[in-house]
Amino acid sequence: MSLFQNAQFFTTVNHLKDLPYTKAEIAFVGRSNAGKSSAINTLTNHVRLAYVSKTPGRTQHINFFELRNGYFLADLPGYGYAQVPEDVRAHWVRLLGQYLQTRESLIGLILIMDVRHPLKELDKKMLDFFAETGQPVHILLSKADKLSKNEQIKALGVVKKALKPYMERQQVTVQLFSSLKKQGIEEVEQTVQSWFNALPVVSDNDDVIDTDTPSASE
Repeated sequence: MSLFQNAQFFTTVNHLKDLPYTKAEIAFVGRSNAGKSSAINTLTNHVRLAYVSKTPGRTQHINFFELRNGYFLADLPGYGYAQVPEDVRAHWVRLLGQYLQTRESLIGLILIMDVRHPLKELDKKMLDFFAETGQPVHILLSKADKLSKNEQIKALGVVKKALKPYMERQQVTVQLFSSLKKQGIEEVEQTVQSWFNALPVVSDNDDVIDTDTPSASE
């Protein structure tokens, strides 16, 4: 069964003090209207798990969904939004920034970009900002169905070339994705599953088990 299938809404928070305890989580983020909610709904095979709206800035809180493996997915507020009061915008910026840089259980970021408009200034700032955590980033070039196959290949190549400076300092990967055509789902799942697989094994008493250390009998 898919990693994201049967994901269940867990909670929504508007302040860091209300963040739930999780052993590990991944977060989805992107510019408003880049297709983040549609990507989450496609991956989870759920029509309205994440709300899809034509109005930028619809996601105003951090929404948590529990995955079938017991870990979590966090849906973050979109950035680059307009038509919202300045005090609301300032709160979102603080919430998003503090979460990304202080959340210890966050093990990776899924960054959504419209394949037709990738690596905008705010996307680059997000990569720069998150690089300080040392955690991996996987970029989904969404709405790939809007381009022909040749255009998709060209766009992916251009983005990979532009990402080389970022790849030199952090783990950054990128792929094409289409919610409409269900394109790229398996690649996302494999990437995220590898992040979870890399977590240290924890015993029942929460002591980390070092699988590389020989036992006393060896």
